Amino acid sequence: MKKTVIAGLLALFSYSAMANETLLVGATPVPHAEILAFVKPVLAKEGVDLKIKVFNDFIQPNQQLAEKNLDANYYQYRPFLDDYNKNRHTNLVPVVGVHIEPFGAYSTKYKNLHDLPDGATIAIPNDPVNTGRSLVLLSEAGLITLKNPQDPQSTEKDITANPHHFKIRPLEGAMLARALNQVDLAFVFANYALEAGIDTDKALIVEKGKSLYVEYLVARPDNINDPGIQKLAKALNSDAVRQFILTRYQGKIAPGF
Repeated sequence: MKKTVIAGLLALFSYSAMANETLLVGATPVPHAEILAFVKPVLAKEGVDLKIKVFNDFIQPNQQLAEKNLDANYYQYRPFLDDYNKNRHTNLVPVVGVHIEPFGAYSTKYKNLHDLPDGATIAIPNDPVNTGRSLVLLSEAGLITLKNPQDPQSTEKDITANPHHFKIRPLEGAMLARALNQVDLAFVFANYALEAGIDTDKALIVEKGKSLYVEYLVARPDNINDPGIQKLAKALNSDAVRQFILTRYQGKIAPGF
């Protein structure tokens, strides 16, 4: 009898320990934190207490993950992660891709690209990966000419023709939506556009659906195979999440798995 009680207590203790597993994940507010919040109850049923830490910049989530202050993050695509690892000498690793966001240029002053006046100010992200991404889109729209029109690593030095003398103004990614009224055209990431209430269907330039820009759950080599990370990865790639993305965002973002 005593052995049975002890065994039962040990089993209960083991279950409690499992049920109290905590996973701290960094994310930007929309849609990343919202998608994580959607799977939180699913993780709870599997013994994982998912805690979400919201960030409003593109550097801290990776820095905090590298320093082991986070267990994972969810806010970025592979080219950005690869560039961060290269320049910061880190080894953060993608776990699963979750969704794809359109990247677009918006204006509160003009309804058509052809209406942009000579000398117009165009705001673009200031990080190397998204600077190149923006310049390629400007080139594809015929507003500038690049040395290599398909090179996502292009910089302002690679602009070979700027016939309308557009002023390219690099800004931190999180600032672009807030600067929209202060410039003539601004590239804004869909997550910040959605958060700011910007209608992504009104982008004057839009890049949609490129698999290169699938947003990933990211972890470290030392914890990528941990049960909590793998449970979260499975939940994020579930049919329920696919349907949530399609229903909640109505085509503003798309499933990436």
